[in-house]
Amino acid sequence: MGVAGVLGAVFGSLAALFVLIVIGAALLKSSSHPDTTTPVALPSYEPSHTDEPFPSHEPTHDTSSQEPTQEQTQEPTQEPTQQPSQQPTEQPTQETVTPPKQVTLNTSLKNNILYRAGSLPRVNCRAGNTNIFSHSQLKALILKTGRCMDKAWGPILQRQGIAFSPPNYAVAAGRGRGACGDYPSAGSMVPYYCPRNNTIYASTSAMSRGNGNARGYGQIISWHGGIISMMAHEYGHHVQNITGVMDSWWQGTVNSSSQSGKLALSRKLELQATCLGGMWMRSVASSYPVPSSLRSRLFWFYAQVGDYPGYPRDHGTPANNNRWFRQGWERDKTYQCNTWLAPSSTTS
Repeated sequence: MGVAGVLGAVFGSLAALFVLIVIGAALLKSSSHPDTTTPVALPSYEPSHTDEPFPSHEPTHDTSSQEPTQEQTQEPTQEPTQQPSQQPTEQPTQETVTPPKQVTLNTSLKNNILYRAGSLPRVNCRAGNTNIFSHSQLKALILKTGRCMDKAWGPILQRQGIAFSPPNYAVAAGRGRGACGDYPSAGSMVPYYCPRNNTIYASTSAMSRGNGNARGYGQIISWHGGIISMMAHEYGHHVQNITGVMDSWWQGTVNSSSQSGKLALSRKLELQATCLGGMWMRSVASSYPVPSSLRSRLFWFYAQVGDYPGYPRDHGTPANNNRWFRQGWERDKTYQCNTWLAPSSTTS
């Protein structure tokens, strides 16, 4: 696709600038650092029948390989309930042929079909005692929890008629070359999602130990939930891609006449992915597990990540990263992650 190709090139060129870490020595005193931020009840918008209508229909893609949901196990009323006992003697007339209805999903930023999906189901996803400094153990955990994300996101998106397919993964111990550029990029530890081939790229050593002057997530929080929550953020980009949010974001970026406008759109995209990641971490909290003590550490962790001083302001401040992660965790609805309707002060 043309848009996907352009997106791939842009994501590759921006990979070196997308640094999500702000490490302050004063902020790393202990894992019991008090939380000084509060969640925001934003946005107040909730889809309703009075808003721009969203289509209500069954998925148009082939779901034969998926475990059927309750809605999918019911036979459509248009299909015959029995097979014909013999070959018809006449060809069906034009009136008896009912072609499938073509429905266009709402892929806009503010009223996307994604916001109709609601909450994620609770899924069983046990992490075990994974050592994040072991490549084999961390890679296995990433792939395992990726499958848990599929089980959570797939059904609620399919019910809205979204053609769901899981992302691919490329997880290296050190460095690698992906469809959207090197991973990790120079001086960065962050994983990235490439819309060109729907793949999440990550370096386990960069995420755990850092890369160049960028310290790793494992140096902020040694618990594997920190890195997995970042992978949930990248999965959020996949959700944005298959629901059309990413295409609409890119069109808005192209049409923006100022660099500040482009960066503002980037922050909304990234903070929405953080919010979606927070939703998923909440959905597995009981089995992963995430007790109250680790939840406090996770919230604190998100008050440490964000735009690094001196780099483009494309991911949001640490305070707003904390707020939108908590927004996804505590509000637990996809429409609550609609950063496109939120005040600019919460997406700075």
